[in-house]
Amino acid sequence: MAKQYSNGTVAAAPETDSAALAERLGLSYVNLALFRVDPDLFRSIPVEWMLRYEFVPESRTEKTMTIICADPTDVVRLDELELLVGVPLRLKVGSRTAIHDILQKSESSQRVLDEATEDFRMQLVSEDEDGEETLTIDRITQDASPIIKLVDSILFNAIQRRASDIHIETQEHVVLIKYRIDGVLYQAMDPIDKRHHGTIISRIKVMSELDIAEKRIPQDGRFKLRVRGRTIDFRVSIMPTVHGEDAVIRILDKESANAEFKSLNLEVLGFDAETKKKLRKFIREPYGMVLVTGPTGSGKTTTLYACLSEIQTVEDKIVTIEDPVEYQLRGITQIPVNEKKGLTFARGLRSILRHDPDKIMVGEIRDEETAQIAVQSALTGHLVFTTVHANNVVDVLGRFLNMKVDLYNFVSALNCILAQRLVRKICVHCREVATVTPDEIREAGIDPELAHGHTFYQGRGCLECDGTGFHGRMAIAELLDLSDRIRGLILERRPAAEIKKAAKDEGMAFLRDAALAKVLEGWTTLKEINKVTFVD
Repeated sequence: MAKQYSNGTVAAAPETDSAALAERLGLSYVNLALFRVDPDLFRSIPVEWMLRYEFVPESRTEKTMTIICADPTDVVRLDELELLVGVPLRLKVGSRTAIHDILQKSESSQRVLDEATEDFRMQLVSEDEDGEETLTIDRITQDASPIIKLVDSILFNAIQRRASDIHIETQEHVVLIKYRIDGVLYQAMDPIDKRHHGTIISRIKVMSELDIAEKRIPQDGRFKLRVRGRTIDFRVSIMPTVHGEDAVIRILDKESANAEFKSLNLEVLGFDAETKKKLRKFIREPYGMVLVTGPTGSGKTTTLYACLSEIQTVEDKIVTIEDPVEYQLRGITQIPVNEKKGLTFARGLRSILRHDPDKIMVGEIRDEETAQIAVQSALTGHLVFTTVHANNVVDVLGRFLNMKVDLYNFVSALNCILAQRLVRKICVHCREVATVTPDEIREAGIDPELAHGHTFYQGRGCLECDGTGFHGRMAIAELLDLSDRIRGLILERRPAAEIKKAAKDEGMAFLRDAALAKVLEGWTTLKEINKVTFVD
């Protein structure tokens, strides 16, 4: 039976097109892509109601509440909701998909996390999971055990917020939960009382099949969860500290990453046009070594994957050895290092060479033996992609000399050295013009005349970027082309400053120059580039 609401409209049969349905019923249609959430109103309504009745609140007065709903014709459910909120409803229509997106991205999932810690009580957790668990917001809100509810909420919310790692840090009186998002740690929730620490860590250990009784030595494990129909891997590391055990959970969303890697190439990484042009030339050489350097978490492996994706053909055999294999690439043979079983980089690389590869990727050169074999492989007709930890392209030379690699062989094998960093990108949804003082411009090493003609930007913080003002990261790089002059200077063991000057004369742009270019183009901020590069 049709029902008349406080705005005078009558509910009718549902239609697929939300805008057409709204027009048919004489209701307003709301484009939720432009909708801004009222945080106070959101907090006043239980998250379970919004999920169950598929709506987002727009405004509320003493007499009515305006909501944006997916199906204004579902009279029975709207009657129930009207009874729950206690005031007549005024209806507007929005897309069901957009409503779900807002609920998942908004602080509603954060509130599930906050509510999980309220009235926290000690309780033993009985474990009966076999195989993979399925994790949804609905399951979290229905779960009876506070510990399971808390841990599941932490995991679910981390995935929603694009976190790469979850840190559970134990302090003297409290336990802190932090997420690493775009390379930066954020506190995820209010501190938890220290007395609940043991059961939280125990729950994580049980999920990872680790020894609950062992608290004195580090332990590593892993587990999988099904989230929204896709399988996500979690790698767990437990470490004893002064105040108790800390845990770090690395989130590896392989299926999401594999979708990205289908279109992964050097275009999507953010390199400038000149760097891309030169790098493409070097990765298409028939043999030699392409070396990528930078600190942990600077995107070195992703860059190598992008290079392999660009040059992959059915005519070539490409074999990689990695620790661990983080993402699986179609058509490429990938070998995981297993040091416990004796499969090291050096041993694996020797075996790869017996499999007649055309191109080889070595995840990281850590020791003298691996370095020697990699250089020999590059000299004997293989194209070798690899990474090494160093601060810039010139420091790499010292690292290899330290590993007792023959300098002449090393220089002969090298095609190029790429040093890179990652900087956070300003969120496109809340980007606004920023005011930069003359002092900040001088301290950043920017020519005031150059800065005068450019507009600087910053992120205000919105729902899409979780209030941070940044969304995603991009690479900045410096590429050293091993020209005859540079090779000669290296073989003569000339000082690093002289090699840098020669590289600059040949047109090499350093990391700081690349970073400043991204600021002037409006991609990132001065504060962000100051965290990863220095003023020369």
